[in-house]
Amino acid sequence: MPKTNLEIIDQLKKATEGLLFISESESAWEIFLWESPPLSITPDKICQHTNHPQDTQVQVREADDFFKVATTAEDWHGLEEKESVAKYQTLVEILKTNLSNLQVYRLGDIEIDVYIVGQTPSGDLAGITTQVVET
Repeated sequence: MPKTNLEIIDQLKKATEGLLFISESESAWEIFLWESPPLSITPDKICQHTNHPQDTQVQVREADDFFKVATTAEDWHGLEEKESVAKYQTLVEILKTNLSNLQVYRLGDIEIDVYIVGQTPSGDLAGITTQVVET
């Protein structure tokens, strides 16, 4: 039986608790749910939903590409890094299992707002968001 929006949000909250995304800064993840979303998701619609100006630079990526660095174990990883990789692997599995049409939207330049968005079984949109800094 498909999960409800509440169950999916709860799973995402647990999976992201204490998890930081490392770029030139460390940012926590936030969970979101957009009920009654537009029929099709486009970069323009994402800008509208997130209150970004329509001329905001938007890059669309696949979730696997975005998370590759965070989900790939390296020989030089210590215990803390290995735990982080395992948590990210779990997070990606939760996203893929519960959300269809999963896409990553990167909004902006240098201070980039990242939205990982997918469709819930009820047709709403849910996902996680964070900010990365790339100079």
